[in-house]
Amino acid sequence: MLATWFGVGLIPVAPGTWGSLAALPFAWVIHDLWGVLGLALGALIAFVGGCWAAGAFAKASGEVDPAAIVVDEVAAQWLVLIAAPLQPLAWALAFLLFRLFDIWKPWPVRWVDRHVKGGLGIMLDDVAAAGYALLALGAVAAIGGVLGVCV
Repeated sequence: MLATWFGVGLIPVAPGTWGSLAALPFAWVIHDLWGVLGLALGALIAFVGGCWAAGAFAKASGEVDPAAIVVDEVAAQWLVLIAAPLQPLAWALAFLLFRLFDIWKPWPVRWVDRHVKGGLGIMLDDVAAAGYALLALGAVAAIGGVLGVCV
């Protein structure tokens, strides 16, 4: 259940996108109740638990990185949302930026995806993509601030 984020990963079309989308309401509640630190802790717990769950699911399925595993998207999406204010447009931008970098997989995301194996590898490439999304979100916020537009 954890690996597929309660079955969301079993959606046959674009499971990673659905996993990232399914992460948003949980993140909103966590952020609303416990703030940024709660969301950061949630991302860490999802990452650690996800390493185990993704590894076990992959081993049981016989696949290296089954598409049904979306806990990696959840943990990484939460990581990006740490930097976004609790506003729908900012969260939509954080969602889009994470999906862009997770799908595109610029270096070193692609390297991690190809060379780090097991549950850690499944989780780590999404965290690397989240790093790019965080940088892009910060750049948009800085440019927006200079132009007097809030992100």
